[in-house]
Amino acid sequence: MKVTRVQIVARGLTNRCTNCGARTLFKAGTFFEVNKECSACGFTIERANDEGFYLGSASLNFGMTIVLYLVPIMLLAFYGVIGTTLAIVLAGVGALGFPVLFYRSSRSWWLMNYYLLFPQHLPANGGKGRAGDDDNV
Repeated sequence: MKVTRVQIVARGLTNRCTNCGARTLFKAGTFFEVNKECSACGFTIERANDEGFYLGSASLNFGMTIVLYLVPIMLLAFYGVIGTTLAIVLAGVGALGFPVLFYRSSRSWWLMNYYLLFPQHLPANGGKGRAGDDDNV
């Protein structure tokens, strides 16, 4: 395979195209808008009728919000390091703010996870680059 699993992980963690490594996952000048395809290699990033990539990244985002943000706040409040009122305020603000800040990473990480399991689906590895294509299964 041309693109190894190590390269897939490195590209996913740095918000790069899983197929070629270019910084083309998101439209320039926007925070939330994902490109439909990579301008460098033509890899299909955003799939119009595939809700799984959006729902998967949203689930990953919410899970990371709980594990990385809300659980530590709960533990700090439980052990008396911070007060209950402060914990409630931090949890409320962070429950809205953390997912927004983590949005780009969650989209990239979800692509990374899929192609980590199915690297043969990447065009650089001989696949068509579309999850769910019958030809790739």
